[in-house]
Amino acid sequence: MAMGPALAGSSSAPPRLRVHDTALVPPSPSPPETSLPLTFFDIFWLHSPPVERLFLYRLAPDADVAAIVSNLKDSLHQAVRAFYPLAGRLRLTPGTSGRYELHYRPGDAVTFTVAECDADDADIDGLACDDPREVAKIAALVPPLPEGGRLLALQATVLSARRGLAIGVTGHHASCDGSGSTHFLHIWAAACIGAEAPPPPPVIDRTLLLADPRGLYDIFFQGAPSTDEMEFVKMSADKLLATFTLSKDDLQRVKDIVADEAMRRGAAPPRCSSLVATLGFAWSRYLQGARESCGSDEGAVTNILFPVDHRSRMKPPLPEKYLGNCVGPAFGVAPKGELAAAGAGGLFSACAAVAAAIDEAVRDIGTPSMDAWLDRVREASAKGVLSVAGSPRFRVYELDFGFGRPAKVDIVSVARTGAVAPAESRSGTGGMEVGVSLQPAGMERYLKCFADGIAWLRQRS
Repeated sequence: MAMGPALAGSSSAPPRLRVHDTALVPPSPSPPETSLPLTFFDIFWLHSPPVERLFLYRLAPDADVAAIVSNLKDSLHQAVRAFYPLAGRLRLTPGTSGRYELHYRPGDAVTFTVAECDADDADIDGLACDDPREVAKIAALVPPLPEGGRLLALQATVLSARRGLAIGVTGHHASCDGSGSTHFLHIWAAACIGAEAPPPPPVIDRTLLLADPRGLYDIFFQGAPSTDEMEFVKMSADKLLATFTLSKDDLQRVKDIVADEAMRRGAAPPRCSSLVATLGFAWSRYLQGARESCGSDEGAVTNILFPVDHRSRMKPPLPEKYLGNCVGPAFGVAPKGELAAAGAGGLFSACAAVAAAIDEAVRDIGTPSMDAWLDRVREASAKGVLSVAGSPRFRVYELDFGFGRPAKVDIVSVARTGAVAPAESRSGTGGMEVGVSLQPAGMERYLKCFADGIAWLRQRS
């Protein structure tokens, strides 16, 4: 990854969009009026900032852009019909003081904006790269959520010289987790290409999770953090977003180093999946960069906070395509000094902490430990936390709407939450990529630390 001029930061204005149309796309045919109560997993995200994803596509020189956009809109009716609660709104359940629901009534719709951007800095080649890009310029390509508790907004932006198309998706986390929101996109893409075997529809049944013997809904509602608290890192005008890639061979090198270090220590090796290896490497590099910036408090601890899907672990298990939230936090904890240490020691400590966090998260489902989730989130954020958004399981690089797979996928909202965003590598060769958003000085340090870490991995082999 080149250290280009973007690292110097820029005060240039975001690209100006020409909005051609903002349509309301209702489910067709319309379901009857429906209310879905929020569960304790949903209420956890009541005040979370919207999740913003951006999918960038290259278009063929002879692409019929008008037909592509028309087909996106026409097929959206089918997807919205399957996921009709997302066309509704989040509201306080009438007659209650603390119960919330998703309320759909006939006539509700999802907003679909069609825009065009001819600015030089909206060229597909410049946007769909791994190098640091200004978040302010990318953010214009994802739509805001309409006011009034709306849950989903979509935008298709034709990029400079009609060589590319950006599809921006903004959703409210209280309506569903990443598994549900990306399931919606896969259904939409299948409808767009007229797939003979589309993905199965969502399971829309909140009664599957309404049993709440621990009273977790009230615990989470009363302790729900504000939107400001959910934004661990405040958005700044010079924020940059870059993508860092670990190849399949790099991941295997991480796993081998962790296993060798465990053997050297006489310890049981942690369960080091590709995701554990990715998060462990990214976290240790993050701490290495922080140490270079301001030194490392050897006695302090640092945290990584990431979601774990519990659908298969509920009793009884939830369907894989359950529409709603069913993720809980996993808390990785390690001494800053250990993680920031160069060599195998820091990498082992990071991966071991991530693996232990997953084991704890799985073990604690259905136990009193769940009561303390919000307290632990606050404690982690106060001590310094690297949070994680997204998952390689969502297969975002398989989203083909009929004009090819994405050239690039970003979770733009990590610029507000301070999260890193793992996904499967778009090369399709078994690697992983991680989206990271930092200010210019921090980005320059992270670029160096990540590149040094990759070089070290490859020298060892």
